[in-house]
Amino acid sequence: MSWGRWWFALQAVAGAAWWVLVPTVPFVRTVTLGSLDPVLVAALDVPLFVLASAAAAAGIRWAAVVATAWTVLVLLGTVVWATVTREAGWGVVAMTAAAVGSVPALSHVLLGRVRTELVTSGPLRFRTADPDAGPVRHVLGTAVQIVVFWGLFLGVFPLLVAAAETRWRLRPTLPDAVVHDVAVVGVVVFILASLLGLASALSMSTRGAGTPLPSAMPNRLVVAGPYRVVRNPMALAGLTQGAAVGLVTASWTVLVYAVAGSVVWNCVVRPLEESDLEQRFGDEFRRYAAAVRCWVPRLRPVHRT
Repeated sequence: MSWGRWWFALQAVAGAAWWVLVPTVPFVRTVTLGSLDPVLVAALDVPLFVLASAAAAAGIRWAAVVATAWTVLVLLGTVVWATVTREAGWGVVAMTAAAVGSVPALSHVLLGRVRTELVTSGPLRFRTADPDAGPVRHVLGTAVQIVVFWGLFLGVFPLLVAAAETRWRLRPTLPDAVVHDVAVVGVVVFILASLLGLASALSMSTRGAGTPLPSAMPNRLVVAGPYRVVRNPMALAGLTQGAAVGLVTASWTVLVYAVAGSVVWNCVVRPLEESDLEQRFGDEFRRYAAAVRCWVPRLRPVHRT
């Protein structure tokens, strides 16, 4: 049985267990449904989520479509409900997990694989930068990318996540001293990670004749600066920055956001990027990848292979 069908089997079991707990454990009902009528919700959710997921696990493809569509619809509904009423915040968490798993599981059930290549389509399609552009243009382009991406992924999005955590009453109460100390650590980590990211971006734009953006990738394999000790220093810096923002905001959901980003990058983006690099640079990249690890820095920097 494919992992997609296994996911729907797990979802069916989890959904059935939840519906056993809702009428028997008041706390579960309160934190996941709030004041919603459980009978009305069950009348729709049991057949469209629990039974449809079980049917999808049995190999019925249209049931996988129904279960996934309902999961996404319920997620959107719980987000609105929790935001307006400040109830059922943990219901949003549960449905987010279900939706994150159901969508790729549906792709695997219908197509036999997850179409990860869609991540690098359209404006993010892999293309090399203009080789005739000078280093100043590449540096300026990289600077613009840093402002935009850091502003969105390390500023706007984490603040929205932290605000939702507070609005949905998911934020635990911590002593002020703990919050302060954690924030100080977060600031230090963020500064160090930012320096790594800036050094990596500078090396790529000045040595690689390109930028970190997939649509304007370097024309030369970069084995300089931080790239001499770790293969993906910009990704390592960005994910560490995200975790640091979680510490600064004292938000566990922002930390989850950072961890989720690392999983997506490592499992989806990195294989596509490294496949492109291997196609363009061949043995040169293969030797480099064999010498320098993806996440764990070397103690001794390598020279260009």
